[in-house]
Amino acid sequence: MDVRPLIRFRDIHGYWRAFRLVGSGPPLLLIHGIGDSSETWLEVIPELARRHTVIAPDLLGHGESAKPRADYAVAAYACGMRDLLSVLDVDRVTVVGHSLGGGIAMQFAYQFPERCERLVLVGSGGIGPEVHPLLRIAAAPGAEIGLSVAASAPVRAAMRLAAPVLRSTGGMRLGPDFGYVLERYRALRPRHARQAFLRTLRAGVDVRGQVITMLDRCYLAAALPTLIVWGRRDGVIPIRHARIAHEAMPGSRLEIFDRSGHFPHHDEPTRFVAVVEDFLAGTSPALYDPVSWRRMLRDGRAAEPAASSALDPHLSSGA
Repeated sequence: MDVRPLIRFRDIHGYWRAFRLVGSGPPLLLIHGIGDSSETWLEVIPELARRHTVIAPDLLGHGESAKPRADYAVAAYACGMRDLLSVLDVDRVTVVGHSLGGGIAMQFAYQFPERCERLVLVGSGGIGPEVHPLLRIAAAPGAEIGLSVAASAPVRAAMRLAAPVLRSTGGMRLGPDFGYVLERYRALRPRHARQAFLRTLRAGVDVRGQVITMLDRCYLAAALPTLIVWGRRDGVIPIRHARIAHEAMPGSRLEIFDRSGHFPHHDEPTRFVAVVEDFLAGTSPALYDPVSWRRMLRDGRAAEPAASSALDPHLSSGA
């Protein structure tokens, strides 16, 4: 079987959407994080594609996809995933989301529960306010100039030369992810790419941190098989968010990768594939029941106050 994850393109709503489509079997939708692209999944796609149809898009404003002046909110991205799947004649899918992609995955499950079979969250956003300081700074007014300078060739070259020293002093709190994150800055050289990045970032982050949380709707995921994967050395989104999400999502499975940072699928790809495959084999796809969904919406919030203190993103989870 040919599992080469080649880039393909489709025109959706007048914008080119890039994606990788490979394999056969039950479909998996892999959603990358901010400033990244479908390339982030290249180490795990071939193995996952042995048993699954793998769909790995470049989000609008990222990678090889168009970068228009457009809506880059999480809800808009979720709609974009729905539209891409529809164009590809895929009705239902297991969604795997990393970082921003995790927030999009949760939003997709919330907006389109009839289309989501399972949920895999990898170092996911949308759980608590904490996020790396550099992202908070980039969300501040006037950050365009600083980002333009940071993405320039001379500064990137200087950062590469200083990389050994920066790594020895903590790598700007990025730990094992320093090199990969630094490499992502290359994609921000074009002005339209920086603008798309900043619109995406500011839709979910301000100078105080993440502004979007899915905790208030996590009770709706009670019947949705959910796997949470996190790197213990994650310097972008703290590991305690994994504990919070696990507590907030009844029946979810939590896997901590001790040697990984923010990108477990890079740091430990073999284990990542094994964990995802085991989760898929050991769970049945969720079946959307509109009657139960309406009942949860009516009754869920009434039950929330008794458990809300345990789910407060500002409380320590012991991680």
